[in-house]
Amino acid sequence: MKSLAVLLLVRKFLSKNMEINGEADLKSPLLPCPNDVVITVSPQNQILNKKIRTLVFKVLGITCSSCVASIEAALGRLDGVQSVMVSVLQGQAVVKYVPEVITAKMIKEAVEDTGFEVAEFPEQDIAMCRLRIKGMACTSCSESVERALLMVDGVKKAVVGLALGEAKIHFDPNVTNTERIIKAVEEDAGFGAELISSGNGLNKVYLKLCGITSPDDLSVIESSLQSLEGVNHVEIDVQEHIATISYEPDIIGPRSLIQCIQEVGSGPRTYQAILYTPPRGGETERQQETIMYRNQFIWSCLFSVPIFVFSMVLPMLPPYGNWLGYKVINMLDIGMLLRWILCTPVQFVIGKRFYAGSYHALRRKSANMDVLFHVDIFHPFGKIPGGFGKGKTSNALAKLTELAPDTACLLTLDAEGNVISETEIDTQLIEKNDILKIVPGAKVPVDGLVIDGQSHVNESMITGEAMPVAKRPGDKVIGGTVNENGYIRIKATHVGSETALSQIVELVEAAQLAKAPVQKLADQISKFFVPTVVLAALLTWLGWFIPGQAGLYPRTWIPTAMDAFEFALQFGISVLVVACPCALGLATPTAVMVATGKGASLGVLIKGGNALENAHKASPQLIC
Repeated sequence: MKSLAVLLLVRKFLSKNMEINGEADLKSPLLPCPNDVVITVSPQNQILNKKIRTLVFKVLGITCSSCVASIEAALGRLDGVQSVMVSVLQGQAVVKYVPEVITAKMIKEAVEDTGFEVAEFPEQDIAMCRLRIKGMACTSCSESVERALLMVDGVKKAVVGLALGEAKIHFDPNVTNTERIIKAVEEDAGFGAELISSGNGLNKVYLKLCGITSPDDLSVIESSLQSLEGVNHVEIDVQEHIATISYEPDIIGPRSLIQCIQEVGSGPRTYQAILYTPPRGGETERQQETIMYRNQFIWSCLFSVPIFVFSMVLPMLPPYGNWLGYKVINMLDIGMLLRWILCTPVQFVIGKRFYAGSYHALRRKSANMDVLFHVDIFHPFGKIPGGFGKGKTSNALAKLTELAPDTACLLTLDAEGNVISETEIDTQLIEKNDILKIVPGAKVPVDGLVIDGQSHVNESMITGEAMPVAKRPGDKVIGGTVNENGYIRIKATHVGSETALSQIVELVEAAQLAKAPVQKLADQISKFFVPTVVLAALLTWLGWFIPGQAGLYPRTWIPTAMDAFEFALQFGISVLVVACPCALGLATPTAVMVATGKGASLGVLIKGGNALENAHKASPQLIC
């Protein structure tokens, strides 16, 4: 089954994490989540608008508390170091610092100057961002974007998904930033780009601010939020009054953020904040893309159908087409003039993006499919089904996230564990260590630990296991599963992007970006395909033009309105027209995207095109 990463793998992986573990395991997510860079803000040091990074490394030779004190003292004297924690038992140091003030290398040297050896030291910080790439039409386009990204200093890895129209980039934040990366895509590759997200799975909450009467109100709220411990970044839309807040769920939660906003107001100024769900930008753009291609197809038809009639139909129906042969100027007749007028908008207005793509490709000394594309009415029409396919995949992923309930019952307990109050809150407002009540038939809102009661939980929508699983105090539960027949209380341990459901969605999205082996083959072919086709078209033209000039074939083969040059040119153009292999670059990524999305909606996790390619090798006995 190693070739088919489906339901059984998910079930097996999650079942291992569902076993009863100690209290220390509660801080580990049910599914692994990369955490290359952690960004925090330290209000005690009054650095509110600068990114704080966390550096973790081993220190050899630590034997007592005096060793710890000497290391902490040496690092604490450095400008830019915000906090230092050294563990004797683990032989590990955790340093939070401002990269704009001090580098990781300087921290390492300071430790070594105290007489200790540093091990397992990360040589560089690695950050991640996702971009939406606009205008890609074929595999060569995605290859061009990847090459442009990898040429940026500091970029370590770049993966571009043609079907999704997205790119995932790992880079060194000390060398480059997202602005430079976007600039490389736009200027070097010639495609549009916009930032989808940055960071590594940071928890974010969107709040709609009410009671705002002036820009000063927004400044007060922003500074108050930034002063909270655990808040990483605050961004406020001054037009829509929407605050986007990144935070550390171990330290603070969305209810505390809303309370902070409410407490800022005083006297006549009172502020309120409510949860806001931003529209899915990718879905909106896909709809706009489908509408654009539909409009291009309609306009192409309006111009191209008359050309077909004037060129192929009326000349065959005398005397109805005789007027097309009337001369306007010299050899220019009415038919030629009409064809020129109608072809111009199709070529240079509707088809301008092909010329732009060709220009950027040739400027990089490469050739993509834009170089071969002939602008006709079928190309925009062929893009419409692809837009619908992307939309259906996006909807499938959205249905996955909707498995979690909209609301949850929050319990307030006294010191003895008795229930003081019950409050129904939005699931997005749940914070770590909240106590939640789950009644029979209700969905579990977030990942947590059962602390009271017994029941059976249906986990089929997550693990595929049809039989309900018994739960008792100490057992873990997964957000999105259904409580069958008993009353239980749980303690929230993973919220936001740390939940198993959120990480499954991330895995599916990562699988859609991964390239199947056959797609990699298509990428290799595309590097040589376009130059080969252009060379073949040139040789075809020469192969007909030179013999025609030399009289090696009868003159009667050449139409009366043409010469040898035009006659040979038709053959060369024909080679370019039939050579565009759209399926080579589009079929595989589109199939992978739709299959992974559809599988996710049915509870089957498919980890990329490699699994799909090898699925035919799995026998029914292996699956069972």
